[in-house]
Amino acid sequence: MKTLSDTFGRKFPYIRLSITDVCNYSCTYCLPQGYKKTPGDTRSFMSAEEISRLTKALSELGVCKIRLTGGEPTVRKDFFDILKDMKQNSNIPKVTMTTNGYRLDKIAEQLFEAGLDGINISIDSLNRETFKKLTGHDRLNEILEGIKILQKLDFKNIKINAVLLKGINDTYEEFEKFGNFIKKNKIDFRFIELMQTGDNLEYFKKNHVSSKIFKDYLEKNNWISQTFGKDAGPSLNFIHPEYQGKFGLIAPYSKDFCQTCNRLRVTSRGDLRLCLFGNTGISIRHLLQDDAQKDELVDLIIKQLHLKKESHYLELGDTGITPNLSSTGG
Repeated sequence: MKTLSDTFGRKFPYIRLSITDVCNYSCTYCLPQGYKKTPGDTRSFMSAEEISRLTKALSELGVCKIRLTGGEPTVRKDFFDILKDMKQNSNIPKVTMTTNGYRLDKIAEQLFEAGLDGINISIDSLNRETFKKLTGHDRLNEILEGIKILQKLDFKNIKINAVLLKGINDTYEEFEKFGNFIKKNKIDFRFIELMQTGDNLEYFKKNHVSSKIFKDYLEKNNWISQTFGKDAGPSLNFIHPEYQGKFGLIAPYSKDFCQTCNRLRVTSRGDLRLCLFGNTGISIRHLLQDDAQKDELVDLIIKQLHLKKESHYLELGDTGITPNLSSTGG
C-alpha cells in the first residue's frame, strides 16, 4: 500500500476534511462579525460525490482517520449523507467531527446511529453568560444536554475544546470548574492556545496567553502525562487517578510542536493544504470528477508532500494564507 510521508520522515494517517466554510456562530476569536463569503472566490463547496471519491482515494494511502470540520459541518443539509457514506463505503476506520454543538441535543442520536467514532465540541466556558458573549449564542445548556444524550447512548469518544483566552478562562478558578466537570464525566477536555491568523492580530495581542499557565496548573495538581496512538492529534494529554475524564493541551507556539505532525488538510472547496498555516495550497478538485481519476489523484497528493515544510512559523507572526480558522477547518 502507498503511504503518505514527507522528506522529514513524518507519516500522515490523519486528514482534517472541511466540508463547509459556513459557521452559524460568531466566536470572538474566529468570526466576530459572523460568516462572510471569501471575496472573489465563487467556487462552491465540494459535493457529497466529490467527497466520497476523495475519501476512497485517501483510504488507499493508509489514512486511518478523517475528521470532518468546517465552518460548522452540520449546517450542510447533506451532512448525514456524507457521514454515512464515509462510514459505509470508504474503508476509513475512524471518522470523527469537530462541531460548535449546534443542535447537538437534537441530532445526538443520529450521530450515534450513523456510526460517528468521535466528536470534538467547542465550549470555551461553562458559564452561560460568558459562553453567550464569546459565541453570540445562548446555547450552552442545549450543548450540555446533547453531551448527556451521547453519554446515555454509551458514545465512547467525547472531547471538549476551549480556546485559552486572557482574563476569560485562564485562571486556576476556571481550570477548577472544568476539572470538576470531567471529574465525574468520562470526557477529554483540551485547552488550545489562541493562534494568530490573518485577520485577528489585534485580538491576538489583547487576548493571547501562553499555554504554560495551564501546564503549570496540571503539574501543580499532580496530573500525569500520557501518550496516544499514531492517529492522535497534537494534544499533550494528562490523566489523574481521581478523575474519570482527561485534560489536554494544544500548544502550537511550543518548541518542536511540528515534529510530530501527522495530519494534512483539505478545504471545503477541494484544496489540499499541507499545513494549517502554510503559504500555499493546490486544488485537487479537478481529479474528483470521475472514479477513473483515482490513481492520478493519489499520485498528485503523494508528490505534494515533498513540498511540506519542517515547521510552521507562527512564532514569527507568519500565519500563511489562513485568514481565520473557519476557512481551513481549524
